[in-house]
Amino acid sequence: MSPAVKGSPSQAAGPVPPEEFDPGQYRPGRTITDWQPENELFWKSVGKKVANRNLWIAVPALLVAFVVWQVWSVTATNLKDVGFGFSTSQLFWLTAIPGLTGGTARIFYTFLGPIVGQRRFTALSTVVLIVPLIWLGFAVQNPDTPYVVMAAIAALCGIGGANFASSLANIGFFFPKREKGNATGINGGLGNLGVSVVQLVTPIVITSSVLALGSAQHKADGTSVWLQNAAFLWVPVLVALAVVAWFGQNDLKVASTPFSKQKVIFRRKHNWLMTWLYVGTFGSFIGFAAALPMLIKTTFTPIDAAYSAATYAWMGPAVGALARWAGGWLADKIGGARVTILSFVGMAVSIVGVINFLPSGGDNGSFWGFFGCFLSAFLFSGIGNGSTFRQIPVIFRDQHLKGQAEGTPAYAAALKQAEMEAGAVTGFTSAIAAYGFFFIPALFASISVTSAMWGFVAFYVSCIAVAWWFYARKGAEAPS
Repeated sequence: MSPAVKGSPSQAAGPVPPEEFDPGQYRPGRTITDWQPENELFWKSVGKKVANRNLWIAVPALLVAFVVWQVWSVTATNLKDVGFGFSTSQLFWLTAIPGLTGGTARIFYTFLGPIVGQRRFTALSTVVLIVPLIWLGFAVQNPDTPYVVMAAIAALCGIGGANFASSLANIGFFFPKREKGNATGINGGLGNLGVSVVQLVTPIVITSSVLALGSAQHKADGTSVWLQNAAFLWVPVLVALAVVAWFGQNDLKVASTPFSKQKVIFRRKHNWLMTWLYVGTFGSFIGFAAALPMLIKTTFTPIDAAYSAATYAWMGPAVGALARWAGGWLADKIGGARVTILSFVGMAVSIVGVINFLPSGGDNGSFWGFFGCFLSAFLFSGIGNGSTFRQIPVIFRDQHLKGQAEGTPAYAAALKQAEMEAGAVTGFTSAIAAYGFFFIPALFASISVTSAMWGFVAFYVSCIAVAWWFYARKGAEAPS
């Protein structure tokens, strides 16, 4: 159903001129063919309400998708306790596999989302996550479940991480330039909270018989747990969110673009530069979130490490997720490149602090210093997540509109191309950065923690150089 607009020309003729727009006659249907967020009359009378509705439906759907993506980070740590005979290495791979599949699936979701549309893709990508959760809920009840089956379930759970790419790429189309940073910051930031939610809620629900569907598992000390709760709890939530998305969101025709046109981003230098920066921000966020519980448990053994990991690990991802919105908002105010540089400086200093509080030689280190500096690293990574996603649409918009006269057909065509490329770049950068989920824990498993930390600091310095040279300095190629 297309919107009815008084005096609207055919779709081929382009959007309705601002002076001809009649908000009283605009009726947005499930599929919207005419969308003008930069038209102030359109935005205030119609656009803002529709855009916010789509945003606030997308947020909980993305949050629960992150829950599914991260559910193995807490499920795997309990399998040995209830009789599964997996080795520590096997359990590590069960935690890491969702990072590989999530990052890979994000690449496909980046380009599929705009083709299918926000409404359809949110509903479909949400409801399919029911499959691995139900499978996981039954598998954890049987200690004889083969490892290969568990690995397959972990791989399917990883698809939840892919929803981020399509959600962020689609939502950006709904908002005007001045609000894109804030909107994507809210969507991404609150969506990222799923990491904290699953780490906080799972230890609670698996000890509750009230929610249980199926038999209890028993630990060596006689304690009963219901690991299936961690999976089954979210099934009805996913069903409800899929229904709400199907009936409550909209598909923007302007955002529908075939892959043959989207693939132009692979020839854009700023696609690769922004991917480098986003690997530094989101890659750090998601990798640290996956690794922090194990780091606490294995690095600070003189304290009650298991208790500390379960009690405190969720706080870091929560700080980073909430800071993402602040990063987007701040970038709208003072510029994305400046905020991005601030975030990398903060991350580098924070990680140097982490290094100084690590145990060394006969020194047991300081858990509270370590944890405080890690919280700071999460804070700055979240701020950078928001600012980099604000930079992308600004960069591509300015590049394409340079020299174009506003109000001309050429200007309209360039604006549409800029929006399409920015959406595709947003998704692609998030796909590559998602591999941090796998590689950061793998790095900690392969070399010393201190060496890995110094490697992160060096990488952040390179990010500062890239952001300053291309985007922040006077005379920069693409100030943003």
